[in-house]
Amino acid sequence: MKTIAIEPSSYLYTFTWEPNEEGLCALERRALFGVDSQSDILESSSEIDPSRSPFIKERLGVVCEGASLEELIEEVKKLESFDGFKIVFIQNPDLEKVGFKKLRSIEKEVGLHMKGEAELVDPSIWLGILNTGEKWVLGEYSKNEAIWLKHQWKPNSYSTALGTRVARAVVNIAAPNPEGLKLIDPCCGIGTVLVEALSMGIDIVGSDRNPLILSGVRENIAHFGLEGEVTLRDIREVTGHYDAAIIDLPYNLCSVITVEEQLEMLQSARGFASRVVIVTVEDVDTVINEAGFTITDRCEVTKGRFVRQVIVCE
Repeated sequence: MKTIAIEPSSYLYTFTWEPNEEGLCALERRALFGVDSQSDILESSSEIDPSRSPFIKERLGVVCEGASLEELIEEVKKLESFDGFKIVFIQNPDLEKVGFKKLRSIEKEVGLHMKGEAELVDPSIWLGILNTGEKWVLGEYSKNEAIWLKHQWKPNSYSTALGTRVARAVVNIAAPNPEGLKLIDPCCGIGTVLVEALSMGIDIVGSDRNPLILSGVRENIAHFGLEGEVTLRDIREVTGHYDAAIIDLPYNLCSVITVEEQLEMLQSARGFASRVVIVTVEDVDTVINEAGFTITDRCEVTKGRFVRQVIVCE
């Protein structure tokens, strides 16, 4: 796939989420972009791969813009010549939906003013047009490949394990800028978080104190062509230092854990991780504070009557 040899002036992202995950989407957005917004469209200077997030639908690397479609076309005429492009119109969820004939007309009109040859069947460059409500923009188009959907079909799973969408978002919340970071999932369970992190190229290791599940974790990782370290180890035995830890606390539906054990787990995490994202179905704020952490952000994720909290601690 070719790219345009023009540095984007900014990036526009469109979002989509389920009602029960609205809070998680907002928390991930705050982590990735540093803004608190509920809009379906976000403009940012940050370049994020759309496929990293379960909530980013599309991305435009803006190369030209205008106050109207006519002004945009005038700017399009100034672009360099390149071949193999295809233009797609992006619907703005905040505006009235554009009909099929109208959007095809817009795509054709803009394309006719592009220098170079279009390629509708097998394009090497995808371009997108978007009306933000304030301006019209044209940019290099990328869409989300929804990689996490494939990870639902891993060989081994638990009914109480995190969903792949939630797990992927939690990884992004723990490490919004993962380059050079080392992560750990010290209660990795069947490995849902590990698979999502490894599929994004994030350096993460996993461990669990249950010897019966480790072979299943390793099989899940290998099933998707990934490689990752998984060891038999209690969280209280973890040594070394990690930039971030993701801890899905055990809960009484599947294993009994006392408040004292929760405190021991989090005190251990305080010793080996600078930042911790905790997933829990219980109120553990007091335990978090006693362990020496400060809660910096949080949200709830619901599934029927089942409510999980995602808590960011530093």
